[in-house]
Amino acid sequence: MPFTKCALLMQDLLAAKRDLRLSREIKRLGRFDGLIIDELGCLQQSRDDMEVVFTLLAERSYERGSVLITSNLPFSKWEAIFKDAMMTAAAIDRLVHHSVIIELNIPSYRVEHAKQKQQAENQAEGEGGGTA
Repeated sequence: MPFTKCALLMQDLLAAKRDLRLSREIKRLGRFDGLIIDELGCLQQSRDDMEVVFTLLAERSYERGSVLITSNLPFSKWEAIFKDAMMTAAAIDRLVHHSVIIELNIPSYRVEHAKQKQQAENQAEGEGGGTA
């Protein structure tokens, strides 16, 4: 099961489209039982860029293979990703059909780790910095 960042996947799909081999690349990805796409919507992309990702999602839907997507954006903000209301609705429709949606409303692990590290550094400075 391949794992890829959305931006890297999109670059590969755009290169395949440019080289007139997009359908072959989508078929290649279709050989995997599952595909994990990380960070959908984290980087701003153009509508044309996202069309290749939509094409992949449309081809993988309808029980052709599992897709796991991570995103920090709720569906209500996905129009900012796909840049088009119809493409957004179609992408969401394909993804949620026969799906399990897991929404995590928890603090970021990285932010919490950074806060703990900063607190530990501040305590260490407070304990060792008292010379008279």
